[in-house]
Amino acid sequence: MELQPIGDLFVRLLEMIIIPIIIFTLLMATRELSPKNLGRIGGQVVLLYLATTAVAIGMGLGVSNLIDPGTGMTLEQTDVQAGQTPSLTDQVFNIVPENPITAMAEGNILAIIFFTLVFGLGMTMVRAEVEPDSAVRNGIDTIFDVVDAGAEVMFKIVWGVMEFGVLGVFALMAALFGEVGAQAIGAYFSLSMTLAIAIGLQIALVYLLVIIRGAVGVSPVAFLRGIKEALITALSIRSSTATLPISMSDADENLQIKERVYGFSLPLGATINMDGTAMYLGIVAVFAANIAGASLTLVEQLTILLTALLMSIGTAGVPSASLVMMTAVLTQVGLPLEVIGMIAGIDPLLDRLRTMNNIAGDMAVTTVVAKWNDAIDLTSGVWADAPAEFSEETVSATNDD
Repeated sequence: MELQPIGDLFVRLLEMIIIPIIIFTLLMATRELSPKNLGRIGGQVVLLYLATTAVAIGMGLGVSNLIDPGTGMTLEQTDVQAGQTPSLTDQVFNIVPENPITAMAEGNILAIIFFTLVFGLGMTMVRAEVEPDSAVRNGIDTIFDVVDAGAEVMFKIVWGVMEFGVLGVFALMAALFGEVGAQAIGAYFSLSMTLAIAIGLQIALVYLLVIIRGAVGVSPVAFLRGIKEALITALSIRSSTATLPISMSDADENLQIKERVYGFSLPLGATINMDGTAMYLGIVAVFAANIAGASLTLVEQLTILLTALLMSIGTAGVPSASLVMMTAVLTQVGLPLEVIGMIAGIDPLLDRLRTMNNIAGDMAVTTVVAKWNDAIDLTSGVWADAPAEFSEETVSATNDD
């Protein structure tokens, strides 16, 4: 228990960086969502990414409510903010800040996300309307360059915080076992199983059955065979961004998708499509509520879904970036941030599963959008070796652009 202050310092460092990293990473993501890219293909990609992420969060919350990870372990000193739960109408209005600066000072995460997205999209629209060499265009490009630089600086600071996290996590886990004993092992196991089951259901039901079998009409087995290199890489290096070259290679050579689709959808997916991460944020929120002796109302769970959905847009595709985003989700519903330090010790293992889920989602959405836009050859690559039952559903390749 004497080591607790070291763990508390780690939690404070996480709190320190959450608002800057939200602002920089979300603005960086909006740069990729320029009107030029948001045509027919871009709109389909973005909508499918948002839809699969929302389903993933709902899947995580549903499995969590059934398994109740963390039940049976109670911490004495938790910072749960008790009080009346605002109505759904109030929650919606609270998303729009009366004063963005005040929202930042008060840590109103949803309001910060809303204003940042609106401001970023506004800059992309103005940039598309003005002359290429105008002062306004140059100014906006400069702002985006500063944002990119700021995001890189924040990633470096996150790296430093996570390096200190080796000590911080050790201290928090030592204090945890000193307070609650061996029952913490059961809580960790239930958390891990909840995530594994939710990811299994997301991949099997959403990606393979609904998207690949239903929307594309091809063999789920062939699809998995076509993306196996990307999945193995994601499991190994825990980074959606670092896996991107392998994902693009699989899309091109194995899935036979044209570059005009995967060249846009996969880099964008590495930025905004974090199904596994968003799912995990919802699961951790239920876990935190259980060990804090609190219960989440329907409105609070809907708030978690919305917050996790918006936060996933700006989550960096680097190992354990979700630990930083958890701060925003837990803060939004008033749950103890100490939980972040408690689960950081097993996060490297769980992060591998989340990254694999993210990559599977990127590839599934890319495949269905390619099918909708006649940008996939379903007679070659992995599809050529598909079982005979799928042969009648294949279509002829389109001519190269």
